[in-house]
Amino acid sequence: MSENIKHECGIAFLRLLRPLEYYLKTYGSSLYGIEKMALLLEKQHNRGQDGAGLSCLKLDTPPGQKYLHIAKSKSSSPIIDIFKQIYNDFKSIEKFNPQKLLDIEFLKKELNYAGEIFLGHLRYGTFGQNDIKYVHPIARINNWKTRSIVLAGNFNLTNADELFEKLISYGEHPTETSDTNTVLEKFGFFLDKENDSLWEEYSKIIDDKKEISRKIETDIDLISVIKKSTKYWDGGYVISGIIGNGDSFIIRDPNGIRPAFFYKNEEFVIAASERPAIQTAFNVPIEDIEEIEPGKVLIVKKNGDIQYEYFTEPSEKRSCSFERIYFSRGTDADIYCERKNLGKSLAPAILKSVNYDFENTVFSFIPNTAIVAFLGLREDLFKYLSEFKLKKTKALANNEITQKQFDAFFKIQPRVETIAVKDAKLRTFIMQDTERDELAAHVYDVTYGVIKPNIDTLVVLDDSIVRGTTLKQSILRILGRLKPKKIIVVSSAPQIRYPDCYGIDMTKLNEFIAFRAAIELLKETKRENIINEVYKKCKAQENKPKEEMINYVKEIYAPFNVEEISEKIAILLKPADINAKVEIIFQKIEDLHKSCPGNTGDWYFSGNYPTPGGNKVVNTSFINYIEGKNKRAYEI
Repeated sequence: MSENIKHECGIAFLRLLRPLEYYLKTYGSSLYGIEKMALLLEKQHNRGQDGAGLSCLKLDTPPGQKYLHIAKSKSSSPIIDIFKQIYNDFKSIEKFNPQKLLDIEFLKKELNYAGEIFLGHLRYGTFGQNDIKYVHPIARINNWKTRSIVLAGNFNLTNADELFEKLISYGEHPTETSDTNTVLEKFGFFLDKENDSLWEEYSKIIDDKKEISRKIETDIDLISVIKKSTKYWDGGYVISGIIGNGDSFIIRDPNGIRPAFFYKNEEFVIAASERPAIQTAFNVPIEDIEEIEPGKVLIVKKNGDIQYEYFTEPSEKRSCSFERIYFSRGTDADIYCERKNLGKSLAPAILKSVNYDFENTVFSFIPNTAIVAFLGLREDLFKYLSEFKLKKTKALANNEITQKQFDAFFKIQPRVETIAVKDAKLRTFIMQDTERDELAAHVYDVTYGVIKPNIDTLVVLDDSIVRGTTLKQSILRILGRLKPKKIIVVSSAPQIRYPDCYGIDMTKLNEFIAFRAAIELLKETKRENIINEVYKKCKAQENKPKEEMINYVKEIYAPFNVEEISEKIAILLKPADINAKVEIIFQKIEDLHKSCPGNTGDWYFSGNYPTPGGNKVVNTSFINYIEGKNKRAYEI
């Protein structure tokens, strides 16, 4: 992707079901759990580079010993940093008393992360500043284990304001307004209520208070707590939690917007945001890994019993299609094929645009994540040529063309080249704006000597075009230096027209190049009245319940077809200092669905939101645009 978009976070969960001695004996390591968590997080590092965290819970610790530990980092290499923190104690023992690394009883007592339950998190911030307090796991600690909870999640709630008011109505006094804090307090409130109810019930028949606590640890109804805590949520989420007594859970929103997978056997239970992380870390066959179904919760009780059931009624599955286009790692077997299909589906439009001129067209891609889609495009280009050459072979056999013509046709091959090269990182330390912009323009470099100046058309494939800033300031300018006759930028995603509110940092309409193009077209065609009418409709429903809201922003795009908006985008993005013509081709929404049939969530392209909160967010976003408010549409 040519633009840096902060997006989905990632989670990793591991519950060891056997005593720690088992893993030492079977796998030869007393650090088995920590080593596996390091792998699970590292194999998902694409999901968050603003921060990382890891929590560990020890089962059956005696009073006076801390049973829950959390390490966090927001350094430039947060995964490395948290495991440096964790391994420091182990290295000290390894240096001075290595035999103690074989003493599990000693390790559980003396070392913070010698436990049985692990919960890790990778953060890309879409709320607030990059502050350590926003890094998960987050905890609500109490002297009663069954009232303590630690959470980590990949989520964004559209109605954090409503949930915040709910907390106040309970009599609480929240000190933060973020949805992260609100979620934690919601769980904490109903966890307290469950404890209070059980305490009241058992105190009538049991005199020993320690025995009451032990019975609550066994009988706490976690599914009831989850149902009550999530009752009014609107958004996309995968959240994992650990209760102080050793119960743990992973929940997924009823539309399945955010991804989650799990694997279980007699030794452990694993959950992660991405399937390949589990495959690689534990060498597990793909067919044995399950997707957590929308609206379901996976609960692992302290004693190892597993519950997998609905905590809320599932809705139509609308899993995020951007996961398949860009966010998730392309090493997933299904995603790899889907990305190739995205590239293949673009071949007909590209060939038509270049007039099937293979001799004077160079095909390339924007590094690095567009490479798989480009492989699919390349396959279809060769497929087209194979069919073309077969026709010419028949034509030669029928004496419809000469041998010389046939030989010329048979030599045609797609000119596939690496043109754009992304430099690791150019630090913009220069303070003057003009010089900073000049440096930013050189984030990409190019391969010289491949393009025939003023003759060749250059086709470059990218994952998506959101704001278009990098295209205009860097990519098109540097490609223009090669002097192609024409540059065609192809997006494997459709036009991004509407804000996201479920975890991707795309909430401000005025930042979308497709929106700006539509607005410009309305002004050019003397239809500014549509802008005013949409604003009036949005303001009229501003204070309505979200369930009654309509996405009127669709009317901004309605007068124009996709091609007209694409043409305007090309005009807006073409730098003034290049001579090449610029064309932009976008994926069709219907082809996106054909390529990625299991992930039909397309609200950022279509405006069809899976939850009522989506319409509320797009409504607010348009009002913010008109009123000049530069803020996210779902902030309190």
